Amino acid sequence: MPRALLPAGCALLLLSVSAMADDWPFMTFQTAPFTPPQIQVTKNGVTDPGYLFIGPRGNQQAGTAALIYDEDANLVYQGPEEVTANFRVQRLFNQDVITFWAGNMTDLGFGYGSVHILDDTYREIYTVTLNDHFVTPDNSLKDSYMDLHESHITARNTLLVTAYNVTQHSLTDIGGTPEDFMLDGLFYEIDIATNEIVHSWSALDHLDAIHLQDSKQGLGDDYGTHEQPWDAYHINSIELMDDGYLVSLRHYWSGFYVHNNGTVMWQFSGDLGKGDFKLDPAGAFSWQHDMRIYNQTAEGMIVSLFNNANTPTDTVAATTGLSYAVNLVNRTATTVRTLSDSKDVIHSVSQGNYQLLSPESSHVVMGYGSIARVKEFDADNKEVLTAQFGTDNEVASYRGYKAPWKATPFWQPAVVVRRTATDAAQVFMSWNGATEYDTWAVLAATGPDSVHNPVIATFQRTGFETSGMLRGLTTSHLQVVARKGDIPLGTSAVVAF
Repeated sequence: MPRALLPAGCALLLLSVSAMADDWPFMTFQTAPFTPPQIQVTKNGVTDPGYLFIGPRGNQQAGTAALIYDEDANLVYQGPEEVTANFRVQRLFNQDVITFWAGNMTDLGFGYGSVHILDDTYREIYTVTLNDHFVTPDNSLKDSYMDLHESHITARNTLLVTAYNVTQHSLTDIGGTPEDFMLDGLFYEIDIATNEIVHSWSALDHLDAIHLQDSKQGLGDDYGTHEQPWDAYHINSIELMDDGYLVSLRHYWSGFYVHNNGTVMWQFSGDLGKGDFKLDPAGAFSWQHDMRIYNQTAEGMIVSLFNNANTPTDTVAATTGLSYAVNLVNRTATTVRTLSDSKDVIHSVSQGNYQLLSPESSHVVMGYGSIARVKEFDADNKEVLTAQFGTDNEVASYRGYKAPWKATPFWQPAVVVRRTATDAAQVFMSWNGATEYDTWAVLAATGPDSVHNPVIATFQRTGFETSGMLRGLTTSHLQVVARKGDIPLGTSAVVAF
């Protein structure tokens, strides 16, 4: 059998940081060395409250970070300059935290890094790493082998993560050789408090249920070597179930229910006529991401996913968000929601997510992965918000989320003062990550160590950075206080000008 051509499903994570998108507008500030992308927000209806969480890459280096914006397109928070994924709010030990993966993405469509968990002051309270018996394409050693695709906190305070391992395996059944190399798709459940692995699973250990011949990803002439291993599975999300896990394998157009003992119990396939469930024609999907489960019972559940439906080389159909009522007894799946914006048809070739904001509102947020957009849909499946943060197919965010978030940073507010006359100056104030203040108070100080400084001006908060003119100054030192009403929340250092 000849070696197959590499088909359209080649799922590389496009858009490395080196791919510059110079024509997109970026924000600049006096009080912080940040140049994040200026997002463009349009609203077409009532939205759920919350901030937008993205981790863009492909833009300039200074805008490659974990970023929070409000719905008025203002920056709220920028983290360190690094490649991130899955930046979002989650619950850990009954508290809201923010989490993100940070590390290095490879040209093969996966990465090596760690998951960072921050509290509502932005202190890093846990750093979750993964060390097991891994082989990398270049045989290099990593501090952590955790992949970027999943970092999902469970109700039992564990973290579900994915990993890829270079493995020598005979690929003669698909036109390869006995000496070929492939990527094993693995997932781990890790106890966050101890960083101990409590469960692991390997797709390659279950060839009896997940056949290599069924992969939609052809081998191609360039894959099968140690440096370019074949990716049969492309594992990209893990969801906890009552007695196991739902594992999304993009290159099989399927989710597999894996029992706690490792056994593959069933396959939920988007390829009509395949798998163990009968889908209605409207429910077909391909090259999917982010499979999630809601309202699971012994008889059924709701399954949602991001249906890419396209690849880097093959434009097939509009990318959609899909939700199904799954009957576990009769093994049927009825499509209950199909989300797309008819006025803005998107073909996302990689990455992406489907986030149910709340069961009460039924609003859904979709991050479009390789297309630099996030959209919110209401209960009637109408698009009510679109946020764009880069040029299409030049800037990406692996996923894009929305969530309420309250934070008071442990660091001080920042202030910069520019003198404009002998007794006048312009003051610039910001507090990266702070969500709760609404007013700035400017204090006159007699020196760098003065205390009990009087308020000489107040300004309403305006976006990330507030500026105001001061006149009649009789001092050469100032201090600013971020307040909620009259309540001080954070005080800057005293600065001379």
